[in-house]
Amino acid sequence: MIFAAGFGTRMKELTQDRPKPLIPVAGKPLIDHALDLVEAAAIPVRVANVHYKPAPLIRHLTARDVVISDETQAILETGGGLKKARPLLPDAPIFTMNSDAVFRGPNPFEALRAAWSPDQMSALLLLIPVEQARGTQSDGDFQIDADGKLYRGLGLIYSGIQIIDPRAVDPVEDDVFSLNVVWNRLASEDRLFGVAYEGHWCDVGHPAGIAIAEDLLAGPDV
Repeated sequence: MIFAAGFGTRMKELTQDRPKPLIPVAGKPLIDHALDLVEAAAIPVRVANVHYKPAPLIRHLTARDVVISDETQAILETGGGLKKARPLLPDAPIFTMNSDAVFRGPNPFEALRAAWSPDQMSALLLLIPVEQARGTQSDGDFQIDADGKLYRGLGLIYSGIQIIDPRAVDPVEDDVFSLNVVWNRLASEDRLFGVAYEGHWCDVGHPAGIAIAEDLLAGPDV
């Protein structure tokens, strides 16, 4: 599932006439960088939620065989968005992905696949070492212990991509909630894990991030 329903307020005037996922980065819409990674990883079922200025985004996504989860009546945040989209998704562990970042290096989905262990995990987050992150001033969201379990702390930034058992959202009674609510519960159950990405990543959630992302994509292999 690709989260594409945000207002893009950090993009300021660039989202006056289009949703953030359609802002061009390195010659193509930002969301196409995400979809190219999805296709390269041969993920067959693709769902995206939409809310802000949905019509052009729906046309773009359906042309790329993406099923639409309609949030035009109310934006539901990441957890609520996944909960609403559950009927459109396999009843098995899935990838979720934010649509406002670019990667340079190994396919991030393959990195998660290689580390996924469903007997131990209910969610596996792809994390970026701070020194490999661009376009952000974050000092990190998580740390990984010796067993690969996650706890809150500085040093590793959430990349926006994870594998999660979608049933993990079912106990939440609210319709609007962040996946942080789910992660906190999974961490308390020792079911939240992470893996560090070997390549580089750029946050493209703000105007300055566009040039930084284009410079990253044009650079040498990492």
